[in-house]
Amino acid sequence: MSTELISQDTIVALATSPGANGAIAVIRLSGSAAIDITNKVFKGKDLNAQDSHTIHFGTIRDGKDIIDEVLVSVFKGPNSYTKENVIEISTHNSKYIIERVLALFMKQGARAAKAGEFTLRAFLNGGLDLSQAEAVADLIASNSQASHQVAMQQMRGGFSNQLKALREDLVNFASLVELELDFGEEDVEFANRDHLRSLVLNIHSVIRKLIVSFEQGNVLKNGVPVVIAGKPNVGKSTLLNALLNEERAIVSEIAGTTRDTIEDEINIHGITFRFIDTAGIRETIDIIEAKGVERTREKMKQARLIIYLFDPTQDTVADVQLQVEEVGGLNIPFVTLINKEDLLTDEQRQTYAPLKPIYISAKFNNGIDELKDELLSQVNLSNIATDDVLVTNIRHVEALQKTQEALDKVLYGIINPVTSDFLAMDIRQSLHHLGEITGAVSTDDLLENIFSKFCIGK
Repeated sequence: MSTELISQDTIVALATSPGANGAIAVIRLSGSAAIDITNKVFKGKDLNAQDSHTIHFGTIRDGKDIIDEVLVSVFKGPNSYTKENVIEISTHNSKYIIERVLALFMKQGARAAKAGEFTLRAFLNGGLDLSQAEAVADLIASNSQASHQVAMQQMRGGFSNQLKALREDLVNFASLVELELDFGEEDVEFANRDHLRSLVLNIHSVIRKLIVSFEQGNVLKNGVPVVIAGKPNVGKSTLLNALLNEERAIVSEIAGTTRDTIEDEINIHGITFRFIDTAGIRETIDIIEAKGVERTREKMKQARLIIYLFDPTQDTVADVQLQVEEVGGLNIPFVTLINKEDLLTDEQRQTYAPLKPIYISAKFNNGIDELKDELLSQVNLSNIATDDVLVTNIRHVEALQKTQEALDKVLYGIINPVTSDFLAMDIRQSLHHLGEITGAVSTDDLLENIFSKFCIGK
């Protein structure tokens, strides 16, 4: 994707979701000729004579043929999303109208926008840095309060501002070290090594916290994967249906009904939980069921949390204790769940008490609210301040890890004194990797990879 080509053309695309049920569709143009192209087909006011950020009623016409009555929003660069002239036309949401209007604009000289091209222009023109641009895609994909808040915080520059401050401090010292190279024969030291060491240690500490935050940030962004496991016919599918409040999984009295994993998600107090119903764990000679059991064990290892379900009419306390020990060996947080609580005697409850289980009846929806509260408590995400800086992007984590490695070399060079040129090289490497996150350092291949994942029209 040539950045030179992008900066010259005027592009057009449908900005609203294609095929969506709704009264209105929005078509967006961006580029130096956006207003002139629209003026050729819009009958109303002269858009060039109008102020930025104004809306005007009129008709879109192909010659004398009226295609639709529309509202045209005018945004004049650089005061627009892309920093270019931008026009947004609100039409009626008819597939025929949309196709006619898009074809008409392309006939007048606009070209069809590529995926993410509007946001790419915002980045290239200095409206957003790269991490903010990626947050735009996260904001569009957000499906919970928590993921929305994290994406919004990053899009508004929270993460970028922190990196910018770190980078500026490092640049100041880098310039002093570089200056020493100009006086190499005089053996002068402009950059105080003790101060540089303190700075690097501070940056190192901040980056380490950012890397650690990825576990929480990724969960907020993508949801908490929760595996529902247990022996066959203990009520796992009934529990999934109770959690989702719909008949998502087939429920049968026949053991081994679930042969593969079934996944769905719900939102609990702003946090998305992705529940995975699995095949019952038991020894079996059925090849298909055995494959399902193997897949269950793999899903359990990948889970952020496990709900292990027991049926007191099937399992003895000794059986339950044995299974709990096995699940505990995975070192993954888990919740012990006793089903069919309506059939339990007080004596049975006392025998299970040391396991600290939650008692439910998946069939009658008893204990489901208590289970949801426990899930929130186990993942410990409800108390996270989503206005804190959290890393949610694996690309950012990898760049931070490379920055950390380069900073380790800087520290080594300070503790075991090396010449200024080697020190400067390691500092430059640190700055390079930090710059990769915000786009201060970028390549066309990187931009192509990032923005091609956006929807067209954004």
